[in-house]
Amino acid sequence: MRRLFLLLFVPPLFLGGCGPQQAQPQASSAPAPGDGTPDKKRSLLEERRGFQTKLIRKQAENEPVPDPPPQLFRTVHYESPAGRLAAYLSPSPSDGKKHPAIIWVFGGFANSIGETAWEPAPAKNDQSASAFRKAGIMMMYPSLRGGNDNPGFKEGFFGEVDDLLAATEYLARQDFVDPQRVYLGGHSTGGTLVLLVAACTDRFRGVFSFGPVSDVAGYGSENIPFDLSDRRELELRSPERWINSVQSPTFVFEGAGGRGNLDSLKELSRASRNPLTHFHPVKGADHFSILAPLTKVIAAKVVRDEGPTTNIAFTEKELNDLLGR
Repeated sequence: MRRLFLLLFVPPLFLGGCGPQQAQPQASSAPAPGDGTPDKKRSLLEERRGFQTKLIRKQAENEPVPDPPPQLFRTVHYESPAGRLAAYLSPSPSDGKKHPAIIWVFGGFANSIGETAWEPAPAKNDQSASAFRKAGIMMMYPSLRGGNDNPGFKEGFFGEVDDLLAATEYLARQDFVDPQRVYLGGHSTGGTLVLLVAACTDRFRGVFSFGPVSDVAGYGSENIPFDLSDRRELELRSPERWINSVQSPTFVFEGAGGRGNLDSLKELSRASRNPLTHFHPVKGADHFSILAPLTKVIAAKVVRDEGPTTNIAFTEKELNDLLGR
């Protein structure tokens, strides 16, 4: 299987680098729900109930799941509304203990998992999130509908939310996982998706979103399988519309230098009146170089996060010191 390559969306001024470039998405014109405070009655999950998405393209990868190194992961299958979907899962430590665990969602539009989870990568672009595994945290990398050789079709941030909710319940049931210390993280399109999931449930002890967009229209019609002119389709997928419904402590990061989705981070921050959400631009980092040093910092905090509620927090200084700035 090919490695997963990520796209990011930047103003035309910064053309260049890897992958096609898109215009930076603009803030959604849809109003925020409720009065700006977390409200489970108006969660995204409730708003989605009964809605049937209409896809203008039905796409699936139809590629097998690569076998992972057995000492690092095993391939499992979890049940979602789309059917049985593949995932990589850390093997049991067989020590009789309950361990913290994190679900990590790759970027890109493949909905797939593969060698990115374990192959060595340069520090300036390490999308593996391997810092969590190396810190002793259990990991799950779920593939989603239409990815790999899974059933279903890619829905572009809609049915994939249901898949991640199902993956979360699967992970929490493992006898070596502490169900009260399950975290969620993702990068780029994965960062966008985890914000939508965080607006549907309070199941997570903490959520870490790297480089999301505020409005998925910015990904462009070539990457989105629904009609972008349909406002309801769009608003049910755009994190800015739902940031005030996020129900778990949620940390949003983006590099403040070079290419990236910094404008979206600022738009999400302006839209949020939710005390559970925290927005952190990181000096000296870009959309990719932020990953390796910051996931290492987060992993260390997760290991120490043992109280009745999360104690994770970040200071501007510690974040801006990541790359020696």
